Amino acid sequence: MVKALNAGLKRAMGDDENVLLLGEDIGKLGGVFRVTEGLLDEFGENRVLDTPLAESGIVGTAIGLAMNGFRPVCEIQFDGFVFPAFNQITTQLAKMTKKHSGAVSMPVVIRIPYGGHIGAVEHHQESPETYFAHTPGLRCISPSTPNDAYWMIQEAVRSDDPVVFFEPKSRYWQKGEVDFSEHGAELHVSRLVRPGSDVTVLAHGAMVTTALQAAELAASEGISLEVVDLRSISPVDYEPILQSVRKTGRLIIAQEASGFVSVGSEIAATVAERAFYSLEAPVLRVSGFDVPFPPARLEKSFLPDADRILEAVDRSLVY
Repeated sequence: MVKALNAGLKRAMGDDENVLLLGEDIGKLGGVFRVTEGLLDEFGENRVLDTPLAESGIVGTAIGLAMNGFRPVCEIQFDGFVFPAFNQITTQLAKMTKKHSGAVSMPVVIRIPYGGHIGAVEHHQESPETYFAHTPGLRCISPSTPNDAYWMIQEAVRSDDPVVFFEPKSRYWQKGEVDFSEHGAELHVSRLVRPGSDVTVLAHGAMVTTALQAAELAASEGISLEVVDLRSISPVDYEPILQSVRKTGRLIIAQEASGFVSVGSEIAATVAERAFYSLEAPVLRVSGFDVPFPPARLEKSFLPDADRILEAVDRSLVY
């Protein structure tokens, strides 16, 4: 996924000279995860800018650049570091276009490596997507495969609205085929990734791989799980989700983030509203617990795994 994101950014910058990259250590170092490696040599220091350690300044500068015709792509080094820029993102970036009755567009991408599974220290393994999905004016997406990462980062750069691009850092080293043709992945479309008949499992980001692992284990016991990749956190593409639920009659939503007032909560409520008569069991959620993200040694106790998804499957099937 790292190489796919790098290739996607490189193509976006080659296609449009107004695309700029901003972030901490993204130039000579190539970023902590090497997503921007080599881009400084390719495009120069006027388009790949190493910034001070000031996330509010990064996003504030990007807003000014966007107002002057550029398409800035900001890298937030780790998920927990985005909060110093929270005011800029939610009170300025998200509202600027509406405030000017559409006369000002905000083509800003904010890349955030997020989630756990890497054994990192405090503020390096959080899942803050709900904060931004809750904010009108922001588009929030999360790829789960290298192919999606390659195409979705380009679509995000082309968007005239601000996009918060959540990159599941635990899948940075996951390999997969990338289709470099002109038929890329659309930005706000949910996708069926494994057909099944008994229970639908909906996930996004790193949890898609976990859901697929659960589906393999369930298949060995004669249970057929259908896995849907959310892909777009906001706006949500509900039709593939509802089609799946109407077929299976059951839905489990898996996410790394804590469960209370979360993306999973919103989707569960909406599915209950729009597909109530198709449900054979309550919508169940499998999530991180409602506590601050624990020290690295305890992360496996906090993060959902295939076993926790399968436990929810068992509960769903007893109804």
